[in-house]
Amino acid sequence: MKTVRCAIYTRKSSEEGLEQDFNSLDAQREACAAYILSQAGEGWTQLAERYDDGGISGGTLERAGLKRLLEDVANGRVDIIVVYKVDRLTRSLLDFAKLVEAFDGASVSFVSVTQAFNTTTSMGRLTLNMLLSFAQFEREVTAERIRDKIAASKAKGMWMGGIPPLGYRPDGRTLAIVPEHAAIVTHIFRRYLVIGNVRLLAESLKREGVLAPARSTATGKHIGGRPFTRGQLYLMLGCRTYLGEIRHHDTVHPGLHRPIIDTGLWEQVQAKLAHNRQGQRSGRRASSPSLLAGLVRCADGVPLVPDHATKGKVRYRYYASRKDGDDNIAPLRLPARELENAVTERLAAALEDPLSLAAEAGLGLDGHDLNRLIAAGGQAAGAARARDRSIMLDLIEFVEVDTGRISICCSGSAISSILGLAPQHSGPVTLISDVRLTRSGRALRFIDDSGARASAEIDASLVRLLARAHRWWRILRSEAVDIKTLALREKVTASWMTRVLRLAFLSPDVTEALLSGRQGGGLDTVSLLSAAAIDGDWKKQAQKFCPEVMAGNL
Repeated sequence: MKTVRCAIYTRKSSEEGLEQDFNSLDAQREACAAYILSQAGEGWTQLAERYDDGGISGGTLERAGLKRLLEDVANGRVDIIVVYKVDRLTRSLLDFAKLVEAFDGASVSFVSVTQAFNTTTSMGRLTLNMLLSFAQFEREVTAERIRDKIAASKAKGMWMGGIPPLGYRPDGRTLAIVPEHAAIVTHIFRRYLVIGNVRLLAESLKREGVLAPARSTATGKHIGGRPFTRGQLYLMLGCRTYLGEIRHHDTVHPGLHRPIIDTGLWEQVQAKLAHNRQGQRSGRRASSPSLLAGLVRCADGVPLVPDHATKGKVRYRYYASRKDGDDNIAPLRLPARELENAVTERLAAALEDPLSLAAEAGLGLDGHDLNRLIAAGGQAAGAARARDRSIMLDLIEFVEVDTGRISICCSGSAISSILGLAPQHSGPVTLISDVRLTRSGRALRFIDDSGARASAEIDASLVRLLARAHRWWRILRSEAVDIKTLALREKVTASWMTRVLRLAFLSPDVTEALLSGRQGGGLDTVSLLSAAAIDGDWKKQAQKFCPEVMAGNL
């Protein structure tokens, strides 16, 4: 008689009672073993391997025992799977379809001890699907009841589990204050009001030796014992539990526990957080987010905050000194995109040469790290050029703008982490971008050593003037019309049209530079249309308007 190898699978959704000598899994296994014994005349034999999953829902296939069973099925070690009930195997119709496909592929069938049906017939499969539908329905209804119970309990101010915020410990269905931890929380809130910057707050706490207290969760996981990160501090400063409240999704309820932070201190902290978030909206809401918000300062150490002006439908972004700053320091208003482009390009250039960057940071290297180092540097450089704000926040400690250069102070430990090197103690690294500030009319611009703008930026007003000049020149050449008549038709003065028409005779190199945004830093519509602005010598035009073109041709 052919031997039929039978594997018993058992599962229980909760961990309740599993510590007993004879638990639910043992009861299921005993019933299945008795059924296999009753089929001994058919050659059924029980495999010694145990496939048990205790405390795991039937709504997922991520179960250790089930995975071992499926592996043995795939390797041909099992002929029949025996379960106490079908819902022990799964409570999801979708997952059941996947399991049946795996069983059919290995020519394996399964048997439910308490539910008699034959899956080889269409009626048997319909019966099985109906049973599983009710099992899935029961699971979903149970989940809804649990969610409703949690919502109702939180509405009464109860603590419904999870890791409590620092300063509290679970106390039944409420929270009790841990005095020594609560003192740290209060200190963090008060220090933030003084410092006003979460990154600087984290650095200050680290210098003071204030660490996140070591704690153990209910599952035995150890947390804390390390310096506070910016993410932890942001969560703490926005945690309404410290006000004596309980949050449930977007709703806040009065809690049964005592507050650690008083309302006055809380409101001051929230006001400062909201003020510092100006210009830091996510890219999904802001078409041009301020990439360096919170990182820029002038040579005098005065922070430059995001600002903007709107003309028509166009929004112009800046980094400007605060209006309530020192009266003895001249106010600054820097073009945001030019500054961001200069910083990202310098940062990307440094990351593309990771060996030099690691050496400058004093990081130890292993010869085997070379390929991985170059790959990590290239990936980080691409993220910088893609204006990934996360890499800016990780790498940059501050950006200092002087009249003759931009200094970018980078964290040595962040460089080590981004390049994939082992954690090492390293001081900050300063990268220098040799761009300088110059005034163009009433605006400040960044230019490089050649006198060209530090980053290509197309001036829409200049492009419109060029387009007008060439259009008008085509009309004058093709139609029997003079400048005065054409000016009346276009509703402009003849003198202004004459000045614009001269732009049609710019050299091709200068025209291309204007269209690509590579014109000189001091060039604008006023200077371009001034009297005697256009020289008939194309070389002199390039020297005056586009020094970068001349530098490239030398």
